[in-house]
Amino acid sequence: MKILSVVGTRPNFMKIAPLIEEFKKHEVEHILIHTGQHYSPQMSRFFFEELGLPKPDEHLVCKPDFDVDDQRKFFREIIRAQLEKYKPDLVVVVGDVNSTVAAAEEAYGLGITVAHVEAGLRSFDKSMPEEINRIRIDEISDFLFTTEKSGNENLLKEGISKEKIHFVGNVMIDTLLKHKEKCNSSDILEKLNLEKGNYCSLTLHRPSNVDNKEDFENILNILEKIQERIKIAFPIHPRARKNIERFNLNEKIKNMKNLVITEPLGYFDFLHLMANSKFVLTDSGGIQEETTVLGVPCITLRKNTERPVTVDQGTNLLVSVDKNKVTEKAFEIMNNKINISNKIPELWDGKAAERIVDILVKPLE
Repeated sequence: MKILSVVGTRPNFMKIAPLIEEFKKHEVEHILIHTGQHYSPQMSRFFFEELGLPKPDEHLVCKPDFDVDDQRKFFREIIRAQLEKYKPDLVVVVGDVNSTVAAAEEAYGLGITVAHVEAGLRSFDKSMPEEINRIRIDEISDFLFTTEKSGNENLLKEGISKEKIHFVGNVMIDTLLKHKEKCNSSDILEKLNLEKGNYCSLTLHRPSNVDNKEDFENILNILEKIQERIKIAFPIHPRARKNIERFNLNEKIKNMKNLVITEPLGYFDFLHLMANSKFVLTDSGGIQEETTVLGVPCITLRKNTERPVTVDQGTNLLVSVDKNKVTEKAFEIMNNKINISNKIPELWDGKAAERIVDILVKPLE
């Protein structure tokens, strides 16, 4: 059996790593295509090295100055060429980024079986590009692997055949549990002059938060208030950095003495940073899941989430981007006034990749 997997961004690497490890246990010829959607060493190469991923069979170069339409066109053209070159029996795609939907669509167009890992997640907010991607990928996939029961329910409501849907757990949590102990050797707290439990971590990259000056300034106003009480460690995403320059927000950033900005971190350093935080501020989907397993309070700077299990069972506080609401929750956490569930969602046990490969490969052996 010949399986081709497509990755493009940092979260994709965490999701594909345990699958590749499982494929090695079976008679599978595996081809890994990296589209280059995340191209910097911190966002790409370092992750491959830390997670033990093999060198991609094809590492493509996506120009950083591409707009969204150019990027999507580029991904479709280059992925189609790779599919025609390798002629796989099955294409595995993970997540919801532009290179993921391009791979699913091109495989579908060529009549190749598509497996979507992390299917069925819905924010019900179609202003999010990822939401449109998720719906489209699920529409055309043959195997839909879900991380939480809400995913199954969403897919069934959308008319997806029950036989295609498989609740398997969360491959990103497979990666976290495998490397959790190893991350304890990180010296990132010393490097950033941070004290365990006496800082919060921040990630910020969504267009809805950083692509508009007024929206970005609103987030900075929130940070300004919080950093008066606690240090904020901010591994800065290239998108956020670019827009700080674009909107002339450097002076505002410099005036926040407790905002500790660093370049994007490798997996081990970031996991250690997050695990030792008093709380996390984020607009990322995956971090809502990781903090749930780590038992760290998470304030999500969004109005919605496609991962409701992290709110229902985990540590995720879906607060919005209202300054008063966010600062109120942050101060409550600092004052130990919030009791947060530390229940681990069903099947988030480190064996999701094993279940997926059993479904894809074992029947053919």
